[in-house]
Amino acid sequence: MADFKRKPGESFESFLRKFKKGLKNSKRLETAREKQFHAKKETKRIRKLKALTGLKLRKEREYLRKTGKLPEEGMNN
Repeated sequence: MADFKRKPGESFESFLRKFKKGLKNSKRLETAREKQFHAKKETKRIRKLKALTGLKLRKEREYLRKTGKLPEEGMNN
């Protein structure tokens, strides 16, 4: 891990230039950006669980709608 400290009398611009160069050479920023947009693939088990959860919620909503505890979807209240 790179450690950056500003030396006494060092201008901010030179410190910033040193910081950017050190960060680029350490590859930390590059790996962080790669991880940021890399999405893990969902496993088959996770997909099944999500599908089953969705089915369960749809059944519950349909039951509540039929029993009158939820308003009809087409009506404006």
